[in-house]
Amino acid sequence: MKKINNSVLALALFVGIANANAQEKRTLTLDEAVQLGIQNSKNLKIDAAKIEEATADLLEAKNRQLPELKVSGSYMYLPLKPNINIKLPGVSGDSGPVVHQVAYGSANLSVPIYSGGRIKYGIESAKYLVEASKLSTENDKVAIAYNVAQAYNNLFKANQSIKVLEENLSASQQRDETFLKMENNGLIARNDRLKANLQTSNIELQLLEAKNNYNIANINMDLLLGLPETTEIDVDQNYIDEGNDVKTVDYYINTARENRKDLQALSMQRQAAALGTKAAKAENLPSIAFTGGYVAADIPKFLTIYNAVNVGVGISYNLSNIWKENSSLKQSKAREMQLSATNELLNDNIKLDVNREYQNTDYSKKRIAVFEKSAEQANENYRITKNKYDNGLATMTELLDADAAQIAANVGVINAKADAALAYRKLLQTTGTLTTK
Repeated sequence: MKKINNSVLALALFVGIANANAQEKRTLTLDEAVQLGIQNSKNLKIDAAKIEEATADLLEAKNRQLPELKVSGSYMYLPLKPNINIKLPGVSGDSGPVVHQVAYGSANLSVPIYSGGRIKYGIESAKYLVEASKLSTENDKVAIAYNVAQAYNNLFKANQSIKVLEENLSASQQRDETFLKMENNGLIARNDRLKANLQTSNIELQLLEAKNNYNIANINMDLLLGLPETTEIDVDQNYIDEGNDVKTVDYYINTARENRKDLQALSMQRQAAALGTKAAKAENLPSIAFTGGYVAADIPKFLTIYNAVNVGVGISYNLSNIWKENSSLKQSKAREMQLSATNELLNDNIKLDVNREYQNTDYSKKRIAVFEKSAEQANENYRITKNKYDNGLATMTELLDADAAQIAANVGVINAKADAALAYRKLLQTTGTLTTK
């Protein structure tokens, strides 16, 4: 019997250790969670690839200002005797040599001198587009920071609901034990004791739902932060005290105009589009380049050429530009108009977003005072109703209703504080400063 007990104890110990290893617990502040979410964001990895693509376009634009050097060579074998008729004085056409092979090579150099500004504008435009890509990434970081804050807030609220419900469940179970003894002693009716049991069952169901919500919120956080799905995150509730010093709405609107990365990215795109229009106009201008070349050829028994070097200046102009309309110019101007309208719309949306979230922040803070007052009233109401019930002046139904109201009010206070902190972070997101707070 002793051996069996020792085996059971060892097995229980092993299972406990295995469960402890499987479930890692990690404490994170909200700011730590935000930084971790940014580091492991898959969206930012996509943004990084877009930056690389824009950088490659810039490199291509810079390459256009560099010299072009092309080398070519050929060797040909002639299996049939070619008919060579030399028209030089004193040389008979029939006395030409028998040619069976030809080899020649050439090298051509071209250095752009003038292209109407197409190369210059192309490089400057590409630089603006690289900066726009980087600013878009920064804007995505702000959005990720809020998404993490929202998930963190949901996890906190679910965890706090569990704590409140566990406390009330413990009190309700103790009350059930007391009522059972009172029923056995004939002090209360069985129906009243069953009402109390039903209340306990309802709290158990609420607790199960809260734990389910917590598990889902925890898995969501793990995925957002790039952590193993078995990691249990322990939140720091100090973040609910954020936003106590809210400034005027004009302050946040001006901050948004200075810090919104999407607005700055759009400005870069507009400057790139303006340069694109200049480059399109330059298509109607000629191109001038310095040229140089080298040619060598060898036809055995017939012709040998070495050191045939040439230098000069080349000019090219597409005469069809005279009667063809510049479609690239029209497209570029349309792009400028589109971006200008987008800029106006974005500025209007920023004003709307900041004003809306400012009002939501103010509303959320006012809700805390209302919920705290409601909780104070619900707690006092339960205390009075409990005294009345103990003295036979209140029914069991009144006592249970007062208890349910007390639970709802206390949970409401916690949720209101958490929602107010999240509303303040949403306000910071609209100003583009959430990740730098």
